[in-house]
Amino acid sequence: MAFPNKLAMFVRKLFLVFVVSTAHSGGYFGAYGRHVRNIEPNGISVLNGADSNQDSLPRFTEPVLNVTVTVGRDALLACVVDNLKGFKVAWVRVDTQTILSIHHNVITQNPRISLSYNDHRSWYLHVKNVQEVDRGWYMCQVNTDPMRSRKGYLEVVVSPTIIDQETSSDMVVLESTNVSLTCKATGYPEPYVMWRREDGEIIRYNGENVNVVDGEVLFITKVSRLHMGVYLCIASNGVPPSISKRVQLKVQFPPMLSIPNQLEGAYIGQDVTLECRTEAFPTSINYWTTERGDMIISGSDKYEAVSTDNGYKKYMMLKIRKVSKNDFGSYKCVAKNSLGETDGVIKLEEIPAPTTIKIITHHSTSQIKKGTSVRGEDSNSENKFDESTIAEYEYESEYTLPSNGPPPIKEPPVGGSAGSNVFATVSSLLLYVNLYLFVCSYLYKLVLR
Repeated sequence: MAFPNKLAMFVRKLFLVFVVSTAHSGGYFGAYGRHVRNIEPNGISVLNGADSNQDSLPRFTEPVLNVTVTVGRDALLACVVDNLKGFKVAWVRVDTQTILSIHHNVITQNPRISLSYNDHRSWYLHVKNVQEVDRGWYMCQVNTDPMRSRKGYLEVVVSPTIIDQETSSDMVVLESTNVSLTCKATGYPEPYVMWRREDGEIIRYNGENVNVVDGEVLFITKVSRLHMGVYLCIASNGVPPSISKRVQLKVQFPPMLSIPNQLEGAYIGQDVTLECRTEAFPTSINYWTTERGDMIISGSDKYEAVSTDNGYKKYMMLKIRKVSKNDFGSYKCVAKNSLGETDGVIKLEEIPAPTTIKIITHHSTSQIKKGTSVRGEDSNSENKFDESTIAEYEYESEYTLPSNGPPPIKEPPVGGSAGSNVFATVSSLLLYVNLYLFVCSYLYKLVLR
């Protein structure tokens, strides 16, 4: 059985050599004589000769489309030929001059490549689990004389990957020194790399405030505590997914301290709060002392010390309950870390306690009736109200005098007394008589003129 196998392998190799040699000369199965060939604009080789019959030859009905696929996926190249008749179709890798298949047979030893066909017209080349080495031109050939072919490009793209060995890790630097963060990425096409802060804050870079820094290297001169934070190196090339890496930058500096109010006032028995703000990295140890240097222990009935952290910032608060004479004086807030120490003094002074004044308001009311005395004396005394002061106005009800003005007075009645009506009638007659005399005098003077 060994001899037939060896013979078959020899025949196969001889056939491959023959096919390759004839492919360069114009066809897989050879041709006799010399012919003149022209290349059509669509890339198809055609034979110019008196004995050629173009209508009877195979023709490609559509181009071999370029295919783009992500590494690890499957690719499919299609070749459609009409009027194939007894001719054969082959797939060839152009750049390596490798024959992949001839008609119904797969020639290549690559197990990821397979062949399928449909109705002796459509021929499909399958590439499974595509790798970067598969990127290149693929040709579909028909063994006419001269050979006819179409080719398409298989583009293999690779999503970006960050190279950890060449990328910066978390860094701790001293304030005012220079720092360089580096990010290396690979992929196809070549990835675009940028830096930004994870918290979205601006980056002080080359004297400007920016949100994003382009490029593999982020170089910061004279780094400050404001640069402290987590930075993201982001690599992308249009092939999902994009990838990022976190790099934490820590900036060390000695403690700094600020006091909102260096002088506080309180009266005896009052609760008072002292405030102090510090900045430090590494994180500082913070505490309060009295002017005698005694450390104040929180948790007693007298003192309550609270400290709140926000990154490298701390807020210190000392609450003193029911201030007494012995509590007045100076208090010191202290901050220490491995790089230094600082403190600040707050003075607590006594202020007078507020005075409470009780204001009592009395409201008095008086009732007035016609013919009554204000002081309640005899009706014949001098302080008795004169009835003439109210003339014909009648008070039909009692009034309570408010503290801010006199009581309201009703409008006089429309009718009035008989004496007042007679007086009004006489006054009207006198007015008309005077008007009549004035008109007569005026007319008399006009007549004399």
